[in-house]
Amino acid sequence: MLELGKKQTLKVLRRRENGVYLGESEEEGTGVLLPKKQVPEGIKTGDRLEVFLYKDSEDRLIATVNEPLLILGELGLLTVAETGSIGAFLDWGLERDLFLPFKEQKWKVRKGEKVYVALYLDRSRRLCATMRVEKYLTEHAPYKKDDQVTGILYDINRELGGFVAVDGKYFGMVPAVELDRELKPGETVEARVARVRKDGKLVLSVRKKAYKQMNIDAEAVYSLIEDYGGTLPFTDKSDSDLIRLETGLSKNAFKRAVGHLLKEGKIQINAKADTIEMMRR
Repeated sequence: MLELGKKQTLKVLRRRENGVYLGESEEEGTGVLLPKKQVPEGIKTGDRLEVFLYKDSEDRLIATVNEPLLILGELGLLTVAETGSIGAFLDWGLERDLFLPFKEQKWKVRKGEKVYVALYLDRSRRLCATMRVEKYLTEHAPYKKDDQVTGILYDINRELGGFVAVDGKYFGMVPAVELDRELKPGETVEARVARVRKDGKLVLSVRKKAYKQMNIDAEAVYSLIEDYGGTLPFTDKSDSDLIRLETGLSKNAFKRAVGHLLKEGKIQINAKADTIEMMRR
């Protein structure tokens, strides 16, 4: 059986001027064409070849010995090659680019942008890409609390958090309170499993455990005070939105960092001016 979107090992049924036709047996009909320029040297009728099956520009089934970046049902990071009036086209390692319809885009993609997609068959039996990868992720990851994981950040909702495809297979989410504003979809995320929900989904933390993270945050805050010329124009009592905008930290994390710097004698708080000042040595 010829399977669109998958790699298969097929038999060379016959040679023709335009290439060789592959299939399981002559009873399958004409088989599928492997173009002449891709036919390995010395190949003979009856030999077997591993190929990938997709469709050409005339919607005909065709074989290739080239390696696609995605096969049916897989997820991967692809580059937008072109955009057009009906959608975008992605470079997936084959001669014909992969179509990403507008309705399968979570935002309007741009040429050169990297997007995380799944490969699927549409109603017309055409191979297409979708950025709606959630349905391809399973909720039963083999991880437990405090395990380290790696995944691709595929979507961001500033109210809810960042959504991560862990190992390209499992659903993970970084809560909004921890989301670094510099993170963008398509980036690789290394995180710690903060919690495994009852439904099996992973709640992730991109921050280290509090006692380790505090040192990192304190160094970042101290560096920010230096950037401000030694006086930070707000304190840990300031508005949480201002703190997050300026430091990228939650108010609680900022308080811990400030407390750590106070304990080390590196800063002082000027309550009257509502500032944090570097201790002069």
